[in-house]
Amino acid sequence: MLFALPFLFASCKKDSTSSVNFKYDKETVPTMSTDSVDMLISDSGIIRYRIVAKTWDIFEQAKDPHWLYPRGFYFEQFDSTFKVVVTVKADTAWNYTSQKLWRFKGNVYVTNRLGETFASEELFWNQQKEKIYSDKLVTIDRPDKGILQGRGGFELNQQMTEYEFKNVGEASTGKTIIYVKEDEGGEGENIE
Repeated sequence: MLFALPFLFASCKKDSTSSVNFKYDKETVPTMSTDSVDMLISDSGIIRYRIVAKTWDIFEQAKDPHWLYPRGFYFEQFDSTFKVVVTVKADTAWNYTSQKLWRFKGNVYVTNRLGETFASEELFWNQQKEKIYSDKLVTIDRPDKGILQGRGGFELNQQMTEYEFKNVGEASTGKTIIYVKEDEGGEGENIE
C-alpha cells in the first residue's frame, strides 16, 4: 500500500495543457504534402498517364484550390501500347483544380507525338478550352524541319498538332516575325 500511495497522488494532480499559438493559413499551408511521388493514372482501366515529382502539395481549402509541385514536375502520356507519346517537364507546376488550368514555370519542355519539342520559361494548359499557351519566348524544335522561335501570343491545341504565334515582333512596326533556323551551321532567317 505504501508503494502505491505516491502514484495515487501523482495521478490525482490537475491536468496541465500546453498550447501552441498557430494560425492556420489556407493559402500557405497545404492540406496534404507528399514527397517522392511516382503516380500512374488510369482511364477506363488502362494506364494513360504518369506523374513524377519530388514534392506534391495540395491546397484544397485555398481560395483557388490547387496542387503545387514546387521541386520539379515530370509527366508522361501513354498510348494503348504503353508507348510514351507526350512528355512535360518543368521546374515548378501548378494545377488549379476548379479552373482545370495547369501552369508550368521554369525550364518547361513539352514533347508531342511527332517528336517536336516546345521550350519556354512558362506555359499554361487550359483543359476546358483545350489550349496550351504562353506570352513568353517559345522555341519549337521540329525534327527535319528546323527551329521556330517567337515571343508573344503562342497557342497550341491540346492534341499538340496545330500551333501559331500571335502578336509577335516589334510593336512599332506591327509585323509578325518568326525566326527560323534550318540547321546548327546554317544562317537563320526572319519571316515577316
